Amino acid sequence: MTTPLPIDQMIDLRRGTISREIFVSPEFYREELDRLFTRAWLFVGHESLIPKPGDFYVSRMGEESVILCRDAQGAVHVFLNSCRHRGMKVCRYEQGNTSLFVCPYHSWSYTTDGKLQGVPLYRALYDGTLNREEWSLIEVPKLALYKGTVWASWDPAAPDFLDYLGGAIDHLDQVLDCRDGRPGGSEVIGVHKWVFPSNWKFAAENFLGDTYHNPSHRSVDMIGIGPNAQRGLRRDNEYNKGQHAWVGHPAGHGMHSVLMPPTMEYEPSYAQYPAVDEYFRHCFYERKRRLGEKARLLPFTGNIFPNASYHGRQPRGICVWHPHSPTETEGWRFFLVDADAPAEVKDVLRRFYMRYSGPAGMTEQDDMENWLYATAASKGTIARRHPFNYQMSMGAYRTDDPIRGDVSLQITEQTPRNYYRVYASYLNGAPWSELLGRPQVRTAAE
Repeated sequence: MTTPLPIDQMIDLRRGTISREIFVSPEFYREELDRLFTRAWLFVGHESLIPKPGDFYVSRMGEESVILCRDAQGAVHVFLNSCRHRGMKVCRYEQGNTSLFVCPYHSWSYTTDGKLQGVPLYRALYDGTLNREEWSLIEVPKLALYKGTVWASWDPAAPDFLDYLGGAIDHLDQVLDCRDGRPGGSEVIGVHKWVFPSNWKFAAENFLGDTYHNPSHRSVDMIGIGPNAQRGLRRDNEYNKGQHAWVGHPAGHGMHSVLMPPTMEYEPSYAQYPAVDEYFRHCFYERKRRLGEKARLLPFTGNIFPNASYHGRQPRGICVWHPHSPTETEGWRFFLVDADAPAEVKDVLRRFYMRYSGPAGMTEQDDMENWLYATAASKGTIARRHPFNYQMSMGAYRTDDPIRGDVSLQITEQTPRNYYRVYASYLNGAPWSELLGRPQVRTAAE
């Protein structure tokens, strides 16, 4: 097997080309797990999945299983789902409530704050040798709770999560806040999980604002599955009245958002359900009242580096692309609604979300077909000699826009170019100052 070239030769941002190797090579995949997923902030879950003390939800960080749980005092933790004795998963259920995590292999048990409590035959076999305080579950050193979402990093030196987000927070907030503009207030009403034969980066890149692929969804557009299906629309058409913007941020985040005109008015939504339409009408005008000028920014899609994507309006939710191998990914979609929305609103949204996205969703099936064929077509000997083209709209962006970041007002590949610039920096072991897009301060001696 030939050894792939260094990452700087794989990603040529001046020319606008990226080698297919980074999508199929086992060597690059191992580097990702070792240098990227051990440092970046990763989405773990949502607090609404663990509302009570003792609640737990098994999630993932990279390839590794982790436990998101709330201890007896109500504090949130994220632990590696692995017994300290021989590594067996201490929690094999997807979700539930417990006072102890008991390893099924040798029955070591741990409390919900991670402490080792029970060791069979402790006095006979371990007394004077085993210090229980040293053998707690392995806990993430950095944890952040933000508007109900839970994020974690394995790097003790990782920056504060809000510093990591930077200007991307302006867009993520539109996803997590209530539709009427109140901070936070969202909850998860369901999670879809499925495995597909594709490199995880194809999915993440799709949400950086790849509207160039819209012909892939032509059949869905023709059928019309949107909130107002009788119009033959895939989604609300309120976006057509605003200025579309593709935004890249120094830490690798990218998104496609829309700046609506100051004179925007409510566009009827779910008109076939009067109570739902009335709810969104109320939220629209209440949001304008609360946020003023900021209410003009509407989220479309985005990706928080490296693998947490979102849909901003309808459907609304967070998608996580968990790597299984260079050519296999496990997708998780966390569907979001306002926690205090009427039951009828939640039910209508739940049905629309399933129809639109997820493994059986009409648009997601189109996307997955693209991703899996692109992955399969990149494994061949000849194919790997020829890079992908990322030259779209090179240089067609500005940094003086009211929206923070590198902003393009036309369909662009600046967001993936920015994404892979940061990706290369992680694989090169760059310091956090570089990963956040900040110049490193050097002393006179240096």
